[in-house]
Amino acid sequence: MFKKILIANRGEIACRVIKTARRMGIQTVAVYSDADARAPFVQMADEAVHIGPAPAAESYLIADKIIDACKQTGAEAVHPGYGFLSERTSFAEALAEAGIEFIGPPVKAIAAMGDKIESKKLAKEAGVNVVPGFVGEIRDTDHAVEISNDIGYPVMMKASAGGGGKGMRLAYSEKDVREGFEATKREGLNSFGDDRVFIEKFIENPRHIEIQILGDKHGNTIYLNERECSIQRRHQKVVEEAPSPFVTPEMRKAMGEQCVALAKAVGYYSAGTVELIVSGADKTGQSFYFLEMNTRLQVEHPVTEAITGVDLVEQMIKVAAGGELALKQDDVKIDGWAIENRVYAEDPYRGFLPSTGRLVRYDPPVPGWTGGIRGVEEGPGGIRVDDGVMEGGEVSMFYDPMIAKLVTWAPTRDEAADLQIKALDAFEIEGLGHNIDFLSAIMQHPRFRSGELTTGFIAEEYPEGFEGAPAGRVLRTRLAAIGAFVAAAYADRARRVDGQLGNRLRPPAKWSVKIDGEFHNAELSGDAISVDGEAVDMALEYTPGQRTLAAVFDSDENGEGGEQLIVQIKPVPAGFEFTTRGAKHALRVLPTSMAKFDKHMIEKIPPDMSKFLVCPMPGLLVSLNVGEGDEVQPGQPLAVIEAMKMENILRAEKAGVVAKVNAKAGDSLAVDAIILELE
Repeated sequence: MFKKILIANRGEIACRVIKTARRMGIQTVAVYSDADARAPFVQMADEAVHIGPAPAAESYLIADKIIDACKQTGAEAVHPGYGFLSERTSFAEALAEAGIEFIGPPVKAIAAMGDKIESKKLAKEAGVNVVPGFVGEIRDTDHAVEISNDIGYPVMMKASAGGGGKGMRLAYSEKDVREGFEATKREGLNSFGDDRVFIEKFIENPRHIEIQILGDKHGNTIYLNERECSIQRRHQKVVEEAPSPFVTPEMRKAMGEQCVALAKAVGYYSAGTVELIVSGADKTGQSFYFLEMNTRLQVEHPVTEAITGVDLVEQMIKVAAGGELALKQDDVKIDGWAIENRVYAEDPYRGFLPSTGRLVRYDPPVPGWTGGIRGVEEGPGGIRVDDGVMEGGEVSMFYDPMIAKLVTWAPTRDEAADLQIKALDAFEIEGLGHNIDFLSAIMQHPRFRSGELTTGFIAEEYPEGFEGAPAGRVLRTRLAAIGAFVAAAYADRARRVDGQLGNRLRPPAKWSVKIDGEFHNAELSGDAISVDGEAVDMALEYTPGQRTLAAVFDSDENGEGGEQLIVQIKPVPAGFEFTTRGAKHALRVLPTSMAKFDKHMIEKIPPDMSKFLVCPMPGLLVSLNVGEGDEVQPGQPLAVIEAMKMENILRAEKAGVVAKVNAKAGDSLAVDAIILELE
């Protein structure tokens, strides 16, 4: 076994590998850029080596710097994590030449499967179903249009070396192809150093299902069941689960055996994933097609670990050291259900725009597997948070916007989803936009709970964007009760400050609570509380200044068996902002005697910004498509902003003439910077 390994990655996956290596008694070496000098993974590792500036192209993507760090520290092997150099054949070859073991598959397999074009040819030759498409060299945009017309719309344009949702464009028409082909090439070149693109038929109403493969150097290969990753946004996975609610035992066996055969055809060993696209309309499970094979550890590997009990990182290290798999196919079981939500630095209330900045507050629900969450009652299942950030740290524009992975395990799918909702309610992040409310809304969505998923789930269920999960009457009533209780607690504290008002003055017992524009009358009497004349069975404790509370409703006479509601509280003028169950709720809480004056408050009308093209996020202005004096129409592309390794097209909201241009291609822009003005 290795004595020391180097992790050629950063963030949560570096932390994840270090944890397993430490448990195995293996020393670890981290490499870090300027931006990551104080990151948790650097502090966790036994040794750390600085490898360059913040941009990945000048640090994490330079193989020579990784190899020099190995020689400097005496690391015998390298775990590449995912992304960066994990699927670069040249990196694996360079390690071999330097006498350093690569904790991953053989170079031959990386070359065969890492290239999407070549892998499709190999899969077809091996008798695996592949999606109709064009896998040759595409000369230019006109050729791309010709190919797309032949295949039939819709088509997907993909960067050959792409992954993680980068370098992908869906086209429903020739116009879309002409608009997106060059952008796809650029994203492929910028993120992966390869601008080749292939085009394939886009299967509508598809499910995205993948098979986890594990093999050793002795010819043993098994599959560790499937994961469903159908809930995606911009082709990037958001929610993953294992097993899939769609896959039957017969489908699992057919898919697994076919994927193992494909892996053996290229002499694969280590951990890898075969991604399949499955027609959700075909209940027989026969319509599944090979998409690609990822010759590395997947982001979503924790859900497979949760239901199989197999530590995939440990297995990768043992295989790289020459060990034989202790598991046989018959040993692989499915225990319970696991769901993973990716917590991203993006604002779902602003069209999922990437958000960068400092984590002013970062308090995840739990630091590892446990039977309960901080502030959450004990229940069936466990919770795992994989992250690589810390409070006070910064989420920069240079790397992927993922903050953490929240994984829950429980005996059943519904219990795992319920545990996700509680954990998300207790997950505290301040300082930048995040998608926690959106994830909670998905977990509550009737269609998600039914298991009727497709890769179009988000686009279909949130066509107008996300405005928070809907709140029913029961939830609003409970929030009104909590609002009155919290307001009374603040009023009670106010009367005690220096005794200025005298101890005989009691806080108001009657409150009017305005929630999302609707008034509720709440009254406190001793330990009892009522809302709109109905008694509310509620038990909670709260101290002013407390950020999170856990209230229990409708418990039995012994205070047990009730439903728990976790609420994050932020005081605002004349009320509070409550965050719970996938939405932020504005509460205006006033003593009932004062509520009658609320209608006289003047409403502030926000200014009309539609004549300005505003930069929605910090980023690089890649191109500006218009100049002063040009006429524009609604929906017309005006500029392209690159941020978080993705290109974003900015379009005109209304017709007009460009009156003034304030930026030029190549400029680095701050959020809300005005790019141009229309008249």
